[in-house]
Formats: sequence, C-alpha cells, structure tokens
Amino acid sequence: MSELLEIVTKTLSDKQAEDVTIIDMHKVYPFTDYFVICTAKNMRHAGTMADYIKQEAAKNGYELRTVEGDRNSSWILADFNEVVVHIFTPEARKQYRLESLWADQPQQTIAEFNVVI
Repeated sequence: MSELLEIVTKTLSDKQAEDVTIIDMHKVYPFTDYFVICTAKNMRHAGTMADYIKQEAAKNGYELRTVEGDRNSSWILADFNEVVVHIFTPEARKQYRLESLWADQPQQTIAEFNVVI
C-alpha cells in the first residue's frame, strides 16, 4: 500500500469521516491507483476534511494536482495523482453511488485496510 493512501485514510479517520471505502483502480484507470470515498456529516465537515488532507499530504511531500468543489459543495474531489479522494455529504453519496459504479473492482473499508497495514 502506498504511503499517501495511508496518510489519506489516517487523516479521514482522525477527522471522523464515515463509511470510508478504498477502491483499487490499478487495472482499470490509468490516471490513479486508488479512489478513497467517504461521507462527511455536512458540507462544512467535508470542507474541513479536504483542508486537512491537503495539509497532511503537503507535509509529507505530496502535491495536490487539482481539487473540485469547495466548502459549499456536496462533493469534493481531491486528486493527488496516485490517490483520488471523494468526500460526499450523505445525500450526494447516495445519489452518485461510486462504489456501485466500480463494484467490479477490489474494495475495502477503512477497518479492513487498517488491519492490512
């Protein structure tokens, strides 16, 4: 597992993200290795989590390629090249259902991932 993936999942866990899922995208998506999907309690919580992930990644030498969405968005996407983080409000996560879209790819919850590391 990548160091960046560990930083992202630890930060999300520390900041009380809910239902964190990791999708291995190695075989189907040439632009990233992992999608990390989580639920925030609300838009403010989503923005705060995105800020902390950016800070922790930067502290460890990882550059943010792009971010889509802001503190007033129901979906924030932070692209760090090898890891793309999707932070949803509960309603947006139900609407977009990314886990279902990529159901044929290996998926782990954060609890399963933490057991592996």
